[in-house]
Parts: sequence; C-alpha cells; structure tokens
Amino acid sequence: MVRSRWRTWGLGLVGVLGLLLLGLVLALRYTAPCAGPPAAATGDTMRAVTARCYGPAEVLAVEQLAKPVPAEDEILVRVQVAAINPLDHHFLHGHPYAVRLAAGLGAPEDPRVGVDFAGIVEAVGAKVSRFQPGDAVFGNANGAFAEYVVRRDSPAVAKVPPGLSLEDAAAMPVAAVTALQALRDHAKVQPGHKVLINGASGGVGTYAVQIAKALGAEVTGVSSTRNVALVQGLGADHAIDYTQRDFTRETVRYDAIIDMVGNHSIGALTSVLQPEGTLVKVGSVEKSGWAPLDSWISLRIASLLHSQKLISMLADLGPGDLDTLAQMAAAGQIRSVIDTRYPLAQVQDAMRHLETGRTRGKILITVAP
Repeated sequence: MVRSRWRTWGLGLVGVLGLLLLGLVLALRYTAPCAGPPAAATGDTMRAVTARCYGPAEVLAVEQLAKPVPAEDEILVRVQVAAINPLDHHFLHGHPYAVRLAAGLGAPEDPRVGVDFAGIVEAVGAKVSRFQPGDAVFGNANGAFAEYVVRRDSPAVAKVPPGLSLEDAAAMPVAAVTALQALRDHAKVQPGHKVLINGASGGVGTYAVQIAKALGAEVTGVSSTRNVALVQGLGADHAIDYTQRDFTRETVRYDAIIDMVGNHSIGALTSVLQPEGTLVKVGSVEKSGWAPLDSWISLRIASLLHSQKLISMLADLGPGDLDTLAQMAAAGQIRSVIDTRYPLAQVQDAMRHLETGRTRGKILITVAP
C-alpha cells in the first residue's frame, strides 16, 4: 500500500514537472504582435533605435524618446559611434530562446537596441569620480543605438586612450572582450603556444588573431579566400583558405582552437588539438532555438570522451577588461577592422548586412556627424 502511494505520488510529481516544462517551452516560443510606439515624449528628446517586438530587421525603428538623466552614480554620454554585434541580432529575434529569459517573454521589456558605444561624457552624477564632462569614453550600455546613453560608473565604461579614434573604440567592447577572455582566461594562451582561430576575419576573429599574437602565440587564422590577406595583415603566422584546405585533416596539432564558425564537429576539432589542448567555442551557431543548450550538452558529453578541455563561452565584461584593451590599442598591439559604416537612420540595412555572415571585422552605426 505504501509503495503504491509513493508510486502514485511520484507519477503525479513527474506529471506536474512535465506540465511546467511544457508551459515554459510554450512561453519561450511565443512571440507577441508588434506594438505601436507610445505617445510622443515631451521635454528633451533624442533619437533612438527601438524594437517593440521580436522579429527581423524590419521591426527596428528610429523613435524620439526622452533624453535620459544620469543618477548620482551614472554618467550621461553623447554617443558618437555605436557598433552592431551578433548579440544584437539574437536579442532582436529573441532567438535562441534563452535570450527571452533576460529580454522578456513574448516581447522585449526594454525596446531599446544596441550595446557597444563610444562618445563624449556630457554630464556626471554627484558620486562619479572617474569621469568628467568632456572625457572620450567607450563601453557597453543598453540602448547604445541612440544619441545618448547613461551608464553607471563601472568597469563597463573606460576612457578612450590618446591616439585611438572613437570608431576604433566603439568597435571593441563585445568582440574584443570576447576574444580576450577566450584566449587569456579560457585557453590560457602562453608564449610559444600554437593557436588556431577559426573565423579569423570576423568581428571576434580579427581581434583574436591580434590578441593571440600579443600573448606570444604562433597563430593560424582560417578564413575565406578574399580575407586571407587581411588575416595575414593582422599578424597571423599562417593563413588557411578554408575553400582550399581543411585544417582538421592536416597534421599540425594546436594548443588552443578558438572556434567562431561551428563548421566542424567536436571530434574533428579535437583531432587536431594537443592532448592537453583547449577548444573554446564562442557563442553558438543558431541551428535551433535551443542552440546554446545543444552546444553545452554536446561539449559536456564530449568532455567525457576526450582528454582536452572543451569550453562553450559567452563573454561577461569583467573588471579591467576594457582598460586592458585600451592599453593594447594604445601600444599598437590591436586595431579595429571596420567593414562598413551606416547612419543611424539605416540601422535596418546594418542589421541585414550583419546577418549575411560575411562581414570583415565590425559594422558601425554613425550616430553623430
């Protein structure tokens, strides 16, 4: 009798958990209709890009929003240049579905778009000590595709070093921090290591080639035919045209592989890794709405079968990262590769360009003339 009750209780619990999981899946997959803009803002306003629903580039719009006012621990920045990232694409589409847990179920809770920016500090709060009006700064903030952003006085903002343009600075935060953390923190690259960058001509890849060289590595960059010269110009010791050669079928073994492309199986990649080497997969290839979970599960299973360290990462801006990049840029160790510039009014075209997957370096949004 007791056993029967426990069995019944257990089956009931499984059923409840199953219904909860089904409800979560349905909630994550639901996309609400696109809402119209709210009533026009009054007082001081600014141009800002918004997305009031999940969807393609066509849902992006330039609206007049209220100009933000900095709190006592915030700075107000007049944005000169912003940069577009695959991250912006994921939050625009709400895909993979995991982003909706942060951005909002059904529709974005905050319609503002963009993360990377560079500009001039216009005002500071009473408790801010690191910055003052007139400082050139770069970093990330919600709603960076706008004439103004506010940001707390935090490691997410840094001063632009002398000699570095605002364009170069705006291109760096997400992409260069991702490359830095992949190489320095996850792969723990040391002088003399052999490092392969798969996707060496993209936003993250162009920085990864340069940062790996700055860390003292022997670098191999993989790209398409038209980008081989670019990869070599960034300092790569070896450049592989993937249309002509498959590096996973060659005899060279690497201490670290940084993979932004996902066009090879984990088994193929580990076959050209040293026994104690590290594979770092950056982001995820969007094959499904559950792509990050797919990648994480695949790497966890593969880790049981391989001696190498297998990592799937998303960057998380840490203390000092932007300052480190600023110092490297000032020392001439890294530079930004700019693909195309679009004015704020053409943000839809910028997003479509990003989504082709054929960018060389970074796409910029020019906010101020």
